[in-house]
Amino acid sequence: KEPVKQEETKGSIFISDEIQKACGISAPEAYFAFDSADIRESATLDKVGTCFRTGPLKGRTLKLVGHADPRGDTDYNLVLGHRRADSVGAYLTRKGLDKGKVQTTSRGEMDATGSDEDGYARDRRVDVMLAP
Repeated sequence: KEPVKQEETKGSIFISDEIQKACGISAPEAYFAFDSADIRESATLDKVGTCFRTGPLKGRTLKLVGHADPRGDTDYNLVLGHRRADSVGAYLTRKGLDKGKVQTTSRGEMDATGSDEDGYARDRRVDVMLAP
């Protein structure tokens, strides 16, 4: 099946509690529109970048996991999730984070729980976590 084209709605970045506490970050703002991996300027991601470059998490590695809502083909959603994770990683490296300190992967729609627009928006996200 083809991806569903609808009016743009937002998705989000989920930052683990461990990173939020270490970097002094509150709840992040929304970033991804439907069927998109484009990221807007983000003060929250700027803080993450600074924290991993020169702050308390300097030298640590980030793990970015992309997700998609359940609409669209499974393979397409896996690729879209990876594009989202790569987009966040590229944003952070443009802000000075070492590319070797960023790991990206995708879960596509595997963890999706949405059944309406609000739920789908929560499914469209990138999880930002410390790599093991």
